[in-house]
Amino acid sequence: MTRSSTGSDFSLTPLEHLEAEITGCRRCPRLVEWRERVAREKRAAYAEEDYWGRPVPGFGDPRARIYVLGLAPAAHGGNRTGRVFTGDRSGDWLFASLHRTGFANQPTSLHANDGLELRGAFIAAAVRCAPPANRPLPSERDNCLPYAANELELMPSARVIVCLGGFAWDAALRLDPPPPPRPKFGHMAEFELPSGRWLLGSYHPSQQNTFTGKLTEEMTDEVFRRASELAIR
Repeated sequence: MTRSSTGSDFSLTPLEHLEAEITGCRRCPRLVEWRERVAREKRAAYAEEDYWGRPVPGFGDPRARIYVLGLAPAAHGGNRTGRVFTGDRSGDWLFASLHRTGFANQPTSLHANDGLELRGAFIAAAVRCAPPANRPLPSERDNCLPYAANELELMPSARVIVCLGGFAWDAALRLDPPPPPRPKFGHMAEFELPSGRWLLGSYHPSQQNTFTGKLTEEMTDEVFRRASELAIR
């Protein structure tokens, strides 16, 4: 890699520079304290692992036409592995669907070096740090949203934002506010934003939804098939 005398890395792409900025963020004291405490204390099942314990950047194809937006990293998922939706049950569900619908080269996402690649899709979270009780504060959401805005600016090919849950739907609307009335979140709800991008809603692949049957594999696959259709409009 070529570095300047100031330590800057000229070989990084703009998206990689943004990733480096994200992983060094300490804007939200409550989230910094929580993510680092979880990384120190660990879950017994992962006691021998080194936790990431930092903000989790987006992951995927920089030429993606589909941008998937979740809520936040899981304390013992992305906060442990350093990759969004990796190492937890929600990620198992999501990547299995992305594999079935042609966006991922494998159905599992276990750790950051497992060979997973995305084609035509990019995944990020509205809040990049694991929050206590999986509930970010509005101020924490607002601190983090510029990162998603910057990602989308650097990915002009992204035509569809798949929102995993109501929190992500609300966050996406704040990125590109439409005139009233405000569109309501729902599974398979879709809305064209002022930018020309489409919002597409999906229930979040949390165990609360997948274990109860509120979200099925076919429902998740339907979301990504519809996203593919909207992406070529």
